[in-house]
Amino acid sequence: MNVKGIEMKKQKSITVNVIMNTLLSMSAFIFPLITFPYVSRVLLNVGTGKVSFANGIIAYFALFAQLGIPTYGIRACAKVRDDKEKLTKVVQELLIINTAISILVYVVFLVALFTVPKMRNDSMLFLITSSTIFFNVIGVEWMYKGLEQYTYITVRSIIFKFIGVILMFILVKDQTDYVWYGFITIFAASASNIFNLINLHKYISLKPVGNYDFKQHLKAVAVFFAMSCATTIYTNLDTVMIGFIKGAGENGYYNAAIRIKSILVSIVTSLGAVLLPRASYYLENNLVDEFKKISAKAINFVFIIAIPMLVYFMLFANESIHFLAGDAFDNSILPMQIIMPTLLFIGLTNIMGIQMLVPLGREKCVLYSEIAGAITDLVLNAILIPFIGAAGAAIGTVAAEAVVMVVQYIYLKDEVKPIFVEIRYGLIAIATILSAGVALLTKMLSWHPFFILVVSAIIFFGIYALVLTVGRDPLVLELEDKFLGRFLKKWKTKKD
Repeated sequence: MNVKGIEMKKQKSITVNVIMNTLLSMSAFIFPLITFPYVSRVLLNVGTGKVSFANGIIAYFALFAQLGIPTYGIRACAKVRDDKEKLTKVVQELLIINTAISILVYVVFLVALFTVPKMRNDSMLFLITSSTIFFNVIGVEWMYKGLEQYTYITVRSIIFKFIGVILMFILVKDQTDYVWYGFITIFAASASNIFNLINLHKYISLKPVGNYDFKQHLKAVAVFFAMSCATTIYTNLDTVMIGFIKGAGENGYYNAAIRIKSILVSIVTSLGAVLLPRASYYLENNLVDEFKKISAKAINFVFIIAIPMLVYFMLFANESIHFLAGDAFDNSILPMQIIMPTLLFIGLTNIMGIQMLVPLGREKCVLYSEIAGAITDLVLNAILIPFIGAAGAAIGTVAAEAVVMVVQYIYLKDEVKPIFVEIRYGLIAIATILSAGVALLTKMLSWHPFFILVVSAIIFFGIYALVLTVGRDPLVLELEDKFLGRFLKKWKTKKD
């Protein structure tokens, strides 16, 4: 059997991984989406804003604690996945580095907790949210992703999130319960990492192997850390700057605005996250053609999925916010509409950066693109937030993501230009316009926002899929054939 045949036999189905990772990514945001309509009405914008601000601050401490290991670790483990001894050594080395740095970060955090007034005033909330750092260390999620254990990761994560939903309705009763809200949010998102630690022995030896070579990781980890720094700056800078400049109330409005955007981003980027270990494996085994094929499909997937989503939720932002957070969050509607184009930008940079540049060993290019984005976000936030608050932060984010995309495209121009030329922009545009025209008619109905969203979404995305099918888009036809083929096969088996 040739290398390609062995590789395809050993690795799990990309389709299964995409589905599992989509569920995993969506669950991280569907949990707050389910509870937020209740929580926002109990805690109001001030309470939710405090938790959002605390999470934004802790994100920076977690960034330093993790270094660049969450992304680098996936690639490092994917390369040695077939050799348990090598895998054990790599995991132990990265875990030791991660643990040592996390201890130092906790010391700095405790100093900041008792010296920064805005943190000291809510010390219990900050202590609780800081547990994210501990759970990140013991979770070694990067190893499980490197081994493509997406089904396991997804199942245990969803179980804890389901428990979190129940706790939210039991423990959050009035405006003073925002600390409970912070605790349950962390519990639902990270506590399942305990099982990662328990199950670690199934994949590696827990006995110290010795002769560790930490230096081999430091250069790559430093680059990935710098990438994480730049990304975290412009993804969390909004809430931090709003919190310091405008206060918890405005942060609450912005927090509501980005809830839906976060869920949609998880859908758009689900394919890229799954393909990182696969792409690294292809290049490690000189399967260049396979690498090019999945890259082309991934970029096409982003265009087909992201464009209708961003258009739909710009048109139905009013109904989305009113359903999610209530009438008290009208100030969240405009920021949500402004920030929607990031679905396309983030989707493309996730593919070009994480799936293409990183496996190609050109992570420095990703770093430079993210530094450009971080600088853009910082400058625009400083200018706009004092005057237009959450809307200004949304503008800064859109501009930052656009800059990242342009810079990465320039670095990958030779590789991706042929792919971009093949995208059927006209068909996507026609499908989106027709879908929007019919779906907008539902706004004339005097229904509850939830029912308008359900009906309009069925109409919009149903027409969109139909037009792409009639227009014979190759990727859509392939996906339909794959899923319908499996369904028909199962139905036929049952019938026989």
